[in-house]
Amino acid sequence: MRRLVLIAGLLLCSNALANSTAQPVQKWTLLDQNDKAYTLDDDAQVLLIARSMKAAKLLNAAIEDAPAGYLEARCIVYVADIEKMPSLIKLVAVPAMRSAKYRILLDRDGRVASGYNGDRDSVQWLTLKGGAVVQEQRFAEGAALKQAIADRPTR
Repeated sequence: MRRLVLIAGLLLCSNALANSTAQPVQKWTLLDQNDKAYTLDDDAQVLLIARSMKAAKLLNAAIEDAPAGYLEARCIVYVADIEKMPSLIKLVAVPAMRSAKYRILLDRDGRVASGYNGDRDSVQWLTLKGGAVVQEQRFAEGAALKQAIADRPTR
């Protein structure tokens, strides 16, 4: 009986590990800060998700000096979850985002970011391959995030 329970446990663990290493990415569409639609496609290799103002500031600090097209050249997509942002703040913050030299996809109702199980204190880095999440990292320090982005090969 013990062996049967042990074997069943091992099978469940190996199945969970197999599923956790390649989570299929659902195709979704979000509007960016300039109200232009973007649909996630297979060209995206990295998804950066900021779920709070703290995480967004961290990401902005990492790329604010970069030229236009910097993220796109590295096949990186940036999603800002602004669902919990107060309405009055959104009235000021979203127009201010329009001056950014990079595309910020705005998850206004949290439907996209919530599917990736991140936290609000760090920037979530999801490496994508063939429509699946193959690796996850979290960055709580700007210099490390800046270096990771810079190290990405360009197309």
